[in-house]
Amino acid sequence: MSEEARGPRAAPAAGGPERVPVTVYDTTLRDGTQRENLSLSAEDKLRICRRLDDLGVQFVEGGFPGSNPKDMEFFERARDELELSTAVLTAFGATRHKSNSPEDDPMLRALLDVGTPAVCVFGKAWTVHVTETLRATLEENVRMVADSVDHLKAAGRTVFFDAEHFFDGYKHDAGYAMEVCRAAAQSGAEVVVLCDTNGGTLPHEVTGIVAEVRERLDVEGLRVPLGMHAHDDAGCAVANSLVAVDAGCVHVQGTMNGYGERAGNADLTAIIPALELKMGRRVIGRERLKLLTEVSHFVAEVANISPDPHQPYVGASAFAHKGGVHAAAAARLPEAYEHADPSAVGNLARVVVSELAGRASLSMKAAELGIDVEGDAETVGRVLDRIKELEHRGYSFEAADGTLEVMLRKELGTYQPFFTLESFRCIMEKREDGRVMTEATIKLHVGGHRYIATAEGNGPVNALDRALRLAIERFYPELASIELTDYKVRVLDEKKGTAAVTRVLIESTDREKSWGTVGLSENIIEASWEALVDSVDYGLSHPREPEKG
Repeated sequence: MSEEARGPRAAPAAGGPERVPVTVYDTTLRDGTQRENLSLSAEDKLRICRRLDDLGVQFVEGGFPGSNPKDMEFFERARDELELSTAVLTAFGATRHKSNSPEDDPMLRALLDVGTPAVCVFGKAWTVHVTETLRATLEENVRMVADSVDHLKAAGRTVFFDAEHFFDGYKHDAGYAMEVCRAAAQSGAEVVVLCDTNGGTLPHEVTGIVAEVRERLDVEGLRVPLGMHAHDDAGCAVANSLVAVDAGCVHVQGTMNGYGERAGNADLTAIIPALELKMGRRVIGRERLKLLTEVSHFVAEVANISPDPHQPYVGASAFAHKGGVHAAAAARLPEAYEHADPSAVGNLARVVVSELAGRASLSMKAAELGIDVEGDAETVGRVLDRIKELEHRGYSFEAADGTLEVMLRKELGTYQPFFTLESFRCIMEKREDGRVMTEATIKLHVGGHRYIATAEGNGPVNALDRALRLAIERFYPELASIELTDYKVRVLDEKKGTAAVTRVLIESTDREKSWGTVGLSENIIEASWEALVDSVDYGLSHPREPEKG
């Protein structure tokens, strides 16, 4: 197929007027940690920093030295332990206090003491913040910006200046916001970064303001590069970053997965591929771009946040096809149904099997799971009818590839049970001292023998899981690597109250791959057992590769 015939996935858009490269400044380790319930240790930060370096990010903001002991520990360890090949480690802080000289200012001293090659200082660009937050005069604030940048440049640092609240400030008093940026540029700032700190500016406003700022600085002979730092409070952070580049910015700040305060920061996992694949701007290069999904999920794992499956580019559902006709057509002509090549960002296209599936979808899904059903139309039809029947009852296979594979193997006659259940029993006891104890007893047959195992747990599912392991792990030692990572319960027909049908989804992992299984019953314990057994069956059918050495 010719490149011309491949459609919109193949050819990037026009991009900015000069099509110059765009540098990425990642602030996950500092601004990203402002997100509620996100906390990173110094060790976590070191691990993430290494992966961002692998990805090819040009600048990584490590933290705010002097603001907390954790950031100080990170910078101290980074000096001895980090060997970065692409990224430049950067420290973040404020301009000098109005009462201090640059030489005596503790914030500027802390920035220099950590020894990073680059620093980023923020200063106020909105008159309201100058007079009400800093309690300074407008002239004092301009001098604070100029003095701080001068001092850090004189110490040999690359200096970025974040014009905080710039867009709100520009709309309120454009002349003063420009005066602050001018002071930073004249003092030698490497980049003047225009910040939408409150996250409420819309794309058409960003386009107009960035173009005006670029034109004003050019007229004055100040060819300082401009950057963009967007927040997502109006849901426009990614769009604002892209239009800012189109209007003249060559530096973009953001975080992995959009982590950040309130609604978050601009999501670099969407910005980087959009610039690279669609706007024709070199950012990290096509080879490193293939690491994007892996790094996105790594950061989520370290941050202990479940990856969003519907996240653009890197989400598990970003290139998923559910409808039968749609899925079949996508297999024949993927560029007609996918806005980008999933492999370009290290992701995969996949077929979601559901009640909307057709024979082609199911055959494709079976192939994805490593099961060959080509030419077996009878089995495909039988399984498809079974799926539609079960989903009508309330099952959902979209997040349950493990259960789907077990079902396929049963229909094909290739399924070999690892054990046979005789019975199980769960007992819950609430004691006088307030403690709740749960005990499960399992009777089953494995390896030609009958075993009985009893275990306690913090709930019936946990107790059942432990009892099952006690009974069969002597036969299947690889079970030790399988663990449950998520357990979700959904009541399907709430009007029946406690007699409602319950669907249980279990996510499991062997630390190399993850899989989902599903169970359904009016009894939540039975539904949980069903999903648990499928999880174990799937895991034992796909043993983890033994570790070398």
